[in-house]
Amino acid sequence: MSTEKVTCLLNWHATPYHLPVFLAEKLGYFAEEGIQVAIIEPNNPSDVTEIIGSGKVDLGCKAMIHTIAGKARGFPIKSIGTLLDEPFTGVIHLKHKSGIDETFESIKGKRIGYVGEFGKIQVDDLAKQYGMSLSDYTAVRVGMNVTKALQDGEIDAGIGLENVQMVELEEWSVQQGRSPADVEMLRIDELADLGCCCFCSILFIGNETFIQENPEKVAKFMKAVKRGADMMFAQPAEAYELFVDMKPWMNSIVNRKIYQRSFRYMSRDLKNVPRDWHKVTNYCKRLGIVDDDFEQNQTNEFLSWPLLPEPAPGFIYPTVDTGVLDGQKEEHALKKEFHRTASCCQTAQA
Repeated sequence: MSTEKVTCLLNWHATPYHLPVFLAEKLGYFAEEGIQVAIIEPNNPSDVTEIIGSGKVDLGCKAMIHTIAGKARGFPIKSIGTLLDEPFTGVIHLKHKSGIDETFESIKGKRIGYVGEFGKIQVDDLAKQYGMSLSDYTAVRVGMNVTKALQDGEIDAGIGLENVQMVELEEWSVQQGRSPADVEMLRIDELADLGCCCFCSILFIGNETFIQENPEKVAKFMKAVKRGADMMFAQPAEAYELFVDMKPWMNSIVNRKIYQRSFRYMSRDLKNVPRDWHKVTNYCKRLGIVDDDFEQNQTNEFLSWPLLPEPAPGFIYPTVDTGVLDGQKEEHALKKEFHRTASCCQTAQA
């Protein structure tokens, strides 16, 4: 069997939600498809769309809003599938000291951390929507260090994910002698009247030239990752132990809890969801990131298996015990869920 090389750049350092990609490598699924995949972790997540768009890397992962924005900026990138659906995203803060309540206006006078450019654009848009001046708060770019910046008191709140930064901060809060409930989030999807929060769905993306010239490689890559995802859903605890074999630092309580919290967001069939794409495209128009004539840069043509029906508006898979916490059901991780109404996934209007 001939072997052909493919490079894949992650959207962040290796994180539990990347498990299907690493399983495809660990279990030999890439090799069985006849491809050799180099999985690369970025130094700066903000560079991913540009690196893939330049053709220096073939494929990779990136959030939906960044994939759309990257295309609008002239980077030839396209989504070929979805890794992680709709993790809740918002302004995270520590209740005991932030001075922030459940209202967005309470961020006045606060230092708000963000990862990259589009995080600031989102907060600026919300400030205008709530009748605030951009001078009413201080935006602080903290990159990948939102959790540490909150812990160190460099910011009062920061944009993060319910299944990553909130988990890290909840575990840290317990270590500090406080309740995990001290960590709260103002959800951007609710504040912006978007419906469910899919602008941070993590996609598989590729350089358009590479995709056009190597459709078989792309299809083989996605098929191998799908096999990894299938194994993960069938044997979640066993799958995670294989990840620990590859990445020993994943054998920590916080990473196991991130996996537990992320599991229900993992895409079952890896498809791009049209409803989410329409909604986020409209949101990007509202933010001024794309023009009205923007054409979506996504396809499901490389997914060779039957795709699941689009779920009903508001549906999200329930939290399950993956078994990675040694059978000890950590009450907060398993029971604290963000609930959505049946109307939450309606397409936002530009």
